[in-house]
Amino acid sequence: MKALVYQGPGKKALEDRPMPEVEAPTDAVVRVTRTTICGTDLHILKGDVPTCEPGRILGHEGVGVVDKVGAAVSTFKPGDRVLISCISSCGKCSYCRRGMYSHCATGGWILGNTIDGTQAEYVRIPHADTSLYRIPEGADEEALVMLSDILPTGFECGVLNGKVKPGDSVAIVGAGPIGLAALLTAQFYSPAELIMIDLDDNRLEVSKRFGATATVNSKDGKAVETVMKMTGGVGVDVAIEAVGVPATFVMCEDIVAPGGTIANIGVHGVKADLHLERLWSQNITITTRLVDTVTTPMLLKTVQSKKIDPTRLITHRFKLAEILDAYDTFGKAASTHALKVIIES
Repeated sequence: MKALVYQGPGKKALEDRPMPEVEAPTDAVVRVTRTTICGTDLHILKGDVPTCEPGRILGHEGVGVVDKVGAAVSTFKPGDRVLISCISSCGKCSYCRRGMYSHCATGGWILGNTIDGTQAEYVRIPHADTSLYRIPEGADEEALVMLSDILPTGFECGVLNGKVKPGDSVAIVGAGPIGLAALLTAQFYSPAELIMIDLDDNRLEVSKRFGATATVNSKDGKAVETVMKMTGGVGVDVAIEAVGVPATFVMCEDIVAPGGTIANIGVHGVKADLHLERLWSQNITITTRLVDTVTTPMLLKTVQSKKIDPTRLITHRFKLAEILDAYDTFGKAASTHALKVIIES
């Protein structure tokens, strides 16, 4: 089968790989029909994720059709259309019992990280009964690809961890797909202000269409000053970091109001400064999280009822044979205006 393989920092290739097989009774093998590229894949290619070693098939998002199941799989059978969760969970360990599926003792974020992932024609899914979701009849598969990762990530790591409430002022630093997912789902809680901050005017324009009440281009270095003026010198109740670089985390420290929350979503490959000399007395909460996908069933219902439309995040479509072009397009988003790219097998 064809698969996109990580070959070390800055290197990737579309290769021929053996078909995955059922290795444990709880496994399923899924024929991938649609997948996508995540910002985390770009972090892997930069060398920011040392757990992902050269030779790994990348990708942790997608939808497909069950091809084979292990003897202990009871929820799914060959031919079932399924949504693949970016997080694999056994449902039995102490972390899973606490709803922390991302820290599952034998799962977590393993797809496209410590085991082969979804940017291939087929993928092996451990703990299939608790790591796959049945696709409802008539559902838009492209929309559901957004439920593999970015929608629950933006919601859980940004909105829920940020404790967004009605009337809050919220700033989201980074208007890429994850930041936009946080923007879409923050509106469940009716915040008074939703301020999007980014370097890219196109993404800021998209943010306005997605519900942002204000946008700030940070290219001039005056974003903090602008946000403070917009909030009467107080700052925002919730600052969501959705980029994963030191400067944007520090920006969140600079714009959060006393008693506010900084919710980190971004994947950080290098250290970021924590200015406790300013924040120690400010009643600030700082949260970190890897998505647990505990909200996926709720988000699935929300998408099915058309309360939100994640297909608005899709800008480009490619075949698996064109995945190197897809990476090039996604990686050059400033010039290509790419948000999420769909890759069909």
